[in-house]
Amino acid sequence: MHAHAEQDLNRAALSATTHCLTGCAIGEILGMVVAAAAGWGNVASIAISIVLAFFFGYLLTLWPVLRAGLSLRRATGVAIAADTVSILIMEAVDNAFIVLVPGALNSGLGDAKFWWSIIIGLAIAFTPAWAVNRWLIARGKGHAVAHAYHAGHMRN
Repeated sequence: MHAHAEQDLNRAALSATTHCLTGCAIGEILGMVVAAAAGWGNVASIAISIVLAFFFGYLLTLWPVLRAGLSLRRATGVAIAADTVSILIMEAVDNAFIVLVPGALNSGLGDAKFWWSIIIGLAIAFTPAWAVNRWLIARGKGHAVAHAYHAGHMRN
């Protein structure tokens, strides 16, 4: 029984972290593309990428929670409770990695360094985000809050 509970917890944390990774990747890449196209500097590029990562991370949780019947206000609260810590960790680790890779911030969209630095940064960020998601879910917090609404919607 304990092994099954651990597997379920690990699976839930994997799902939550993959969800976070998806939102962060969309935001990061879109932010970098917008910043590069607009000719913005590194600080603006990082800022828009972080804002968009949070936006898309929350949006990916918001849609199914809204479909479960919550009001926009309540659904937004659920998304913020479910994803803030995970996105914060993902963004901090990913952006720290990108800043530390020589030339990554100055590489263009056609440069392989632009792409692999984002991909590797997010891959490195996955493990600490997974650990925190697992810890939160085990305590009925984080993505466990949103999952309760996903599951409720599926029963309707």
